[in-house]
Amino acid sequence: MNVAPLFSHAYQLVRWACAKLFQGINAFAVFHCVMTAAALIDSDDVITRDEQIYVLIGAHARCERSIRAQMTLVKDGECAPEWDGIICWPRSTAGQLVSVQCPAYIYDFNHRGRAYRQCDGSGNWELAPSNNHTWANYTECTRYLSSNHRNMEEKVFQRLHLMYTVGYSISLASLLVAISILCYFKRLHCTRNYIHIHLFTSFVCRAVSIFVKDAVLYSISEANRAESEFTAVKPPMAGCKAAVTLFLYFLATNHYWILVEGLYLHSLIFMAFLSDKNYLWALTIMGWGKWHPRRAAHHKQ
Repeated sequence: MNVAPLFSHAYQLVRWACAKLFQGINAFAVFHCVMTAAALIDSDDVITRDEQIYVLIGAHARCERSIRAQMTLVKDGECAPEWDGIICWPRSTAGQLVSVQCPAYIYDFNHRGRAYRQCDGSGNWELAPSNNHTWANYTECTRYLSSNHRNMEEKVFQRLHLMYTVGYSISLASLLVAISILCYFKRLHCTRNYIHIHLFTSFVCRAVSIFVKDAVLYSISEANRAESEFTAVKPPMAGCKAAVTLFLYFLATNHYWILVEGLYLHSLIFMAFLSDKNYLWALTIMGWGKWHPRRAAHHKQ
């Protein structure tokens, strides 16, 4: 059963319900629509901007209810509870450093960290002298967004790139040796080995296309770093698109030549009366030429 239309319809209903927030719907309805939107977040933990906004609206609604419940308990000289746009801060006694866990509804936050605010001796939230706004320390929450964390991620990606580059290089060398052996010795020339040669060649082309794609993408990324962020000129993308298209094509030929291997084995058992020469031409066309546009579009997505 295709559930995509159901999720799409449910998502549109959620958007309509959340839009009613601005027309005076009560807090319970807002909370319900936001929680429904949160449940529709992709299963691969990817959250869109709209979904993040809906979840944040729900947190705001919960905070407003909590503030109304606490206002009757606030005494003179205490800092009143308030919503700062991200976190719902509870009431606090004068001179206390308030610590609140980083909210789980902010997707990119470090949910194990804590945020801090200072309630001064007069019962007001301490202000930052630089901008005269309420001071708050979100350093632990934004640890994943810091440059140090990004540098660590870049190191991990560089190691992974090195690992699969070495692996593809070893595979490429082994395949070239195997192709050379099959082509050099005439005793090995037969339909079965011809199909093996085509299969090995498709893997060679795939490895080469990966090296080319990486070279193009890394050159573009280096060019972007060298340019100023205010420069409006965009790097040429034709080479990138061509490299990715070739990679997807050779990736598809790998699968088709594996299919050809299976079809040939099937023919040895059930279709032995056909000519090997004619059958080889048909399999060759299938292995290198059957590239459906829908499959290409699916890979690009």
